[in-house]
Amino acid sequence: MILLGVGASIVVVTLIGLAVARRVGGDSTNFLVGGRNLALPLVGAALMGQAVDTNATLGNTDLSSAFGFWAGAALPLGLGLCLLITGLFFAKPMNRMGLTTLPDYYRLRFGRPVEIMASILMMLAFAILVAGNLVAGGFLFEYFVGFPYWVGVVLIAGIVLLYTGAGGMLADAYTAIVQMSLILVAAVATLIWVTVAYGLTIPEGMGPFDFGQLSDPAQGAAINWATLIALGIGDIVAIDFMQRIFSARSPEVARRACFVGAAGAAAIGIPFALVALASTAIVPEGSDGPVLFVLLNDFAPIGLTVLVLAGIVGASMSTANGAILGTAAVAVRNVGNVKRVHVEGRPDPLLKATRWAMLPVAAVSIVFALEVPQTGILLTLAFDLLLACLIVPFVLGMY
Repeated sequence: MILLGVGASIVVVTLIGLAVARRVGGDSTNFLVGGRNLALPLVGAALMGQAVDTNATLGNTDLSSAFGFWAGAALPLGLGLCLLITGLFFAKPMNRMGLTTLPDYYRLRFGRPVEIMASILMMLAFAILVAGNLVAGGFLFEYFVGFPYWVGVVLIAGIVLLYTGAGGMLADAYTAIVQMSLILVAAVATLIWVTVAYGLTIPEGMGPFDFGQLSDPAQGAAINWATLIALGIGDIVAIDFMQRIFSARSPEVARRACFVGAAGAAAIGIPFALVALASTAIVPEGSDGPVLFVLLNDFAPIGLTVLVLAGIVGASMSTANGAILGTAAVAVRNVGNVKRVHVEGRPDPLLKATRWAMLPVAAVSIVFALEVPQTGILLTLAFDLLLACLIVPFVLGMY
């Protein structure tokens, strides 16, 4: 039943992605930035899909149940904070510049050498980010279906490559609407079920209003703030977020889409963190596996389990597809210096090269996922790199 339900959701998403691929029309602009004409619902869903991943769901619940609300919720709230800041200060000017990838900005502002260095850093960070989302797929298929961990990792990567390689940004945006609807309904439904069936029991000192988690180093305050800062500020220079901002049909749509994505990240992340806190009174201590998986497998109704797992797989795919697409585009356009040449009846070299580059990007991410099978920590590591290296020239180069 679980395999059938999750499989059906994957099939639906894949078919949607393949269906909209016809609109690419052999033009890399359509493939990489949706023809720069995406409406608010599509851009908002796409940004939400990049913010809500398995780190913000599975990693969130593991950290919340072990260390408190702010240890886990810092992941989705940090990503939401990033979108809020981006909407307030950066979305409109970045959309007006008509860029294709974020390293284009570094080239225009600082020159070719800085473009190459920025591109390499972004590619490394996003290979780590994709890996974090493949990890959850591996765990899910291993825990619920009995597949080896590596099979789940490779399966999720292969499905993402199939429809993203065909439809690019258009496939990403349209599939994100389905994926984010699933995970939002799943988050709210799980919180309601736990509250009604078991009560929302929160361990002392671990709740959202226990601010010692943000003020006392002994309660993890330093790590929680580091996570919020790394994601809230470091993620501003995320190639997947910016690529969606470039895809918006106007600067105002780009700005408003950031606010939609921020609200969505909070609306999904907070319920999962609260469920994780309540699960400490439900799931026996020492249970084997991610706490959310144990809760679903041993206690939840089968229909809810299928819904949540389909949502988690969708969240994993939504972030992985955008990150693979953006990383491949950076490798080809900014490092390889391949240019767009769109002539009717002839293949666009940038489009063709980007599709091929997605294969090694996915392969590197699979290796990371196999070597470091952890959620949460890989997300923070990815944006620690961007925070340390790229945010200062980005902000001061603009202002």
